[in-house]
Amino acid sequence: MRISVVVPVRNDARLLERCLAALGAQTRPADEIVVVDNGSEDDTSAVARAFGARVVHEPVPGIPRAASAGYDEATGDLIARIDADTVCPPDWLATIEGRFATDPSLHFVTGDARFADSPAWLDWIGRRFYIGPMYAWLTPLLGHAPLFGSNLAMRASSWRELSAEVHRERRDIHDDLDLAFHVRPWMNVLRDRELIVDISARPLTSPRSFVRHAWWVVTTWQLHGMAEAPWRRRARRRRYSSRRAEAQAVSS
Repeated sequence: MRISVVVPVRNDARLLERCLAALGAQTRPADEIVVVDNGSEDDTSAVARAFGARVVHEPVPGIPRAASAGYDEATGDLIARIDADTVCPPDWLATIEGRFATDPSLHFVTGDARFADSPAWLDWIGRRFYIGPMYAWLTPLLGHAPLFGSNLAMRASSWRELSAEVHRERRDIHDDLDLAFHVRPWMNVLRDRELIVDISARPLTSPRSFVRHAWWVVTTWQLHGMAEAPWRRRARRRRYSSRRAEAQAVSS
């Protein structure tokens, strides 16, 4: 399988250097790296090209717009997504490829994160009161694990099926959570607790940033939450899971 890595970025050239250096040290190299320059005023594009990445320019600001542009341009069978402040361990892509190769029914893989550039106490708070609650609160509402944009991979075919529905023009939502709401009931989402990356603690150290990230959860939920009750969403997913298990039992 060919793997494309998409990195949306705006004015984060120095963190992007660290991010791309880690991608360059993968035991299973990316087949392509697509850096989406979302109207940067620094040397983001030059840094990306220096590391051999393909630069896609998306002048309309907003992470949903930038991420979607990157997914559209990706040519791989698998599309992995990280942010400019993500530092992946050397086996990150090898692990992702292994998950999809061993489970043909898998559509999405999402992982966890550490706040490695912060004091131990802040990392503890971030993992237990930011990353942990994200999965704990949103999984029952979605009927599957939410997608975490700093550590995410999906089949390109899954993106193509959902790409026309995502809210690209909104700047006040989480693009990864928006995508998660569009996941079909028959699509399998794996939260891989062994798939861990390092990310910046910026959302935790700035009150303004923390409030903005929290509010975007609310606005994303408002887009989708009333369209289908959580218990109906979970019931539909259970029905498809039961049918899939019965089909697998018959075929075996």
